[in-house]
Amino acid sequence: MSASVGASPGVVAVPVRQESYKMVAPTSPATARLARDFVTAALVAAERRLLIEDARICVSDAVANVVRCARVPELSVEMTVNEESVVVAVRDDDPARPPWPRGPRTAGEGGRGLGLVRRLAHASGVTWVWDGLDLVGKRVWFELREGAGGHPH
Repeated sequence: MSASVGASPGVVAVPVRQESYKMVAPTSPATARLARDFVTAALVAAERRLLIEDARICVSDAVANVVRCARVPELSVEMTVNEESVVVAVRDDDPARPPWPRGPRTAGEGGRGLGLVRRLAHASGVTWVWDGLDLVGKRVWFELREGAGGHPH
């Protein structure tokens, strides 16, 4: 007895165009500015200019959270751009200090809290990073879509 699996009639798989970018930088206050410039350059290259302002605000606050809370020498900003959305993730290798949303501060870069990221992004969250059985870090991420700001209600 044999079985075969074929494509359903009328269904065509369309490949999704996707580009990925990554920046690694020291965990310092100046890195927020570098991260803003990085996401701006990537979005210009991907012709997604409408997302620049929200991406700059969100990445700045995510980086500021790592600088303020994590005890690591460096962080990374990873960005994936496809036809539907842009996903930006800020990773640090300090699993002992989870990010928590908090209220706004009035001074300095960032500091508005991850709550602002949640309001501006289509989706956002924290993903724990594992190396086999060991927890080795976390990734604070957010997804932006043109014309779809903020979490769906």
